[in-house]
Amino acid sequence: MKYFVSICAWALLASVAFAGGGVEVDDVVARAERQRIEVMDRACRTAVAIFARGGQGGGSGVVISSDGYALSNFHVTSEAGAAMKCGMADGRLYDAVIVGFDPVGDVALIKLLGRDDFLHAELADSETVQAGDWVFAVGNPFLLATDFHPTVTYGIVSGVHRYQFPSGTLLEYTDCIQTDASINPGNSGGPLFNAQGQLIGINGRGSFEKRGRVNVGVGYAISINQIKNFMGHLKSGRILDHATLGARVAADDEGRVVVSDILEDADAYQRGLRYGDEIVAFGGRPIRTANAFKNVLGIFPKGWQVPLAYRHEGKLVEAYVRLSGVHSEQQLIDLVAREQESEIPEPKDGKQPGEPKPNEAPRKANPHAKPDAPMPEIVKEHYEARRGYANYWFNRQNVARVWAKSTAAGDYRTLGGAWTLEGRLLADNDSSIRLDDAHVVCRLPGGDLKLDVGDDLSSAVEPAGSGGMLAALHLWRRLLFKGPEQFGELHYVGTVPLPGRSGLVDLLSGTVAAVQCQFFFDPATGDLLKVEMYPHAGEDPCELVFGEFREQEGRRLPMRLEVHYDNRIYAAFDWSKIEFAPAGGRKP
Repeated sequence: MKYFVSICAWALLASVAFAGGGVEVDDVVARAERQRIEVMDRACRTAVAIFARGGQGGGSGVVISSDGYALSNFHVTSEAGAAMKCGMADGRLYDAVIVGFDPVGDVALIKLLGRDDFLHAELADSETVQAGDWVFAVGNPFLLATDFHPTVTYGIVSGVHRYQFPSGTLLEYTDCIQTDASINPGNSGGPLFNAQGQLIGINGRGSFEKRGRVNVGVGYAISINQIKNFMGHLKSGRILDHATLGARVAADDEGRVVVSDILEDADAYQRGLRYGDEIVAFGGRPIRTANAFKNVLGIFPKGWQVPLAYRHEGKLVEAYVRLSGVHSEQQLIDLVAREQESEIPEPKDGKQPGEPKPNEAPRKANPHAKPDAPMPEIVKEHYEARRGYANYWFNRQNVARVWAKSTAAGDYRTLGGAWTLEGRLLADNDSSIRLDDAHVVCRLPGGDLKLDVGDDLSSAVEPAGSGGMLAALHLWRRLLFKGPEQFGELHYVGTVPLPGRSGLVDLLSGTVAAVQCQFFFDPATGDLLKVEMYPHAGEDPCELVFGEFREQEGRRLPMRLEVHYDNRIYAAFDWSKIEFAPAGGRKP
C-alpha cells in the first residue's frame, strides 16, 4: 500500500509543469500536506515524554484533559514509582504523580501538576477503526526526546481486535489495534492517532528484531474504548483488575462457541449458564470464535454487569451477569510487586539476561533525573500511600466529589429522627415504612415486619425472598444521614453501567455491620439511584432501585422504589408521602 502511494506521488510530481526553474506542486497535494503537518503538530503538543524521577528509564504518554490527566503504560510508570518528570513540546518539564493503574491491561493514569489549562487529545471511538486506516504514532523512542519534542511515525492500521497472550507476565493485551507505524522501545505509553488527530489507542507492545531491538513492522495499541471502560476506575486511585465470566469457552465440532467449564459460584451460573451452552453474544458483541470472546471479556473491569445471550437446550436466554475478578486482592498486590521489582523472562522471544523487556525503553541515563531526590512538595500534596491503591489521595477526592453532588440534590444530615414513607405496594395495597437509627418497621398487606438494627446484618434477610430489604433500607438511610465519614468503611470504585440505563454512573462501595454494600449515583444529578446489599459474598444482593425523583422541600426525593432479588422484582412501592424528622424531634 505504501509503495503504491509512493509511486502515485512520484507520477504526480513528474507531471507538474516546470516554470522559472521551480516546481509547481498540484494544490491538492500541497493542501493535503499542510493539513497533515498541522494535524500532527497539534497532536504532538499533547504528547508527554516520561522520565523516571530518580535513575534510568522512561517512556511516553499523552494528556487527555485540560487539568493534566495523562495516559501511559503500567510498565512505563512502574519504573518511576509515585512521582515522575514529564516533558512536553512547550519545552517545559512538569512534575507528575501516579493516579491509578491497570497492570493486567498495561495502562496507567498519571496527572501532570502545576497547570489547569493543558492542551489535550480528543478521544475517538476506536470501534470505528478499520484495517487500512491511516494512523500516526507519537512518542519518545529510545528516550531521544530529551528536548521534549516527540518523534512522529506514520503508517496504517494492519488489523483490529487482536489478542496477545500474557506470555508469563501480568500483561494481557486484548482487543488491541495492530499497526505498522514504527513503534520502538520508548514509544510505550504514547498515543496512536487517526488521520484526524484523534486518540484511538495507547501504544504498548511491539515485535522487534532480537539483537538490534528494532521494530519489524508490527506494533500493538490498547484501544481507547477499552480504556474508556476503565477510566473511572483509574481515577479512583486503585490497583485495578480485569474481569472473568467464571467460565471457559471452546469451539465445538460445528464451530459454535460453547461453555467448556464453569464455576458454580459464578454469577453467570446463577443466571442459568451451563456446560455445553452456546455463547451467542457478550458485552454487546456477537461471539463467533473463542478468540472473540477473550477479546471482549478483556475490555471490562472487575465488577461490571454486562449483557450475555446464550442458547440453553435450544432456547435463547438473555441476562445481565456480574463479572468477578481474575485475581484476588492479595494476588494482584503480590503480582504487581513482583512485576515492579524484577525482570520477567520471555524465552519465547529469545530474551537474554540483561536485555530490556520486549516493550520496555532501553536503560538509558535520564538527563532530567536526580538520583535519590526527595519527592517534590507539589507531588506530596497529591499523594497518599495505602495498601491496594496506587494513590489513595485520588480515592478520597472522588468520594468527596460524589458526596458533594449528592448533598446538593438533597441534604439529609440534620434529619436524624424517624423517616416515614407511605404509599401503595404494587399500586394495589397500602403500605408504609418507618426508619430510625435503631429500627426498620414495614407495614405490608401480609402483616408488619420489624428489624432491630445491630452490629451484624449478615443474617437480616427479611422479608423472606427479598434478600434483606429491611437491612438495605437501613443502609440507605444510614448513608444519607451520616455521610461517608461516619457511615463506615467506604471507597470510590469508579464508573459502572446500570442495566437499562445509558451511560455510566458513580459507584461507592463499603462494608458495615458485616455486610458489603454498594451505592450507585447519577453523576449529573447526584441522585442515589440504587443500593445493593450482600449479606454473604457470592450470593445475589438485595437491590433497592429508586426512581421518579421529585422536588420536595429542597430535596430530590425518589417517589418509586423497586426491590429486586434473584433476578426478579420482589416488590414495587409508589410513595404518596415522605416525611423526615430531625434528630430528637418530630417532622420540622
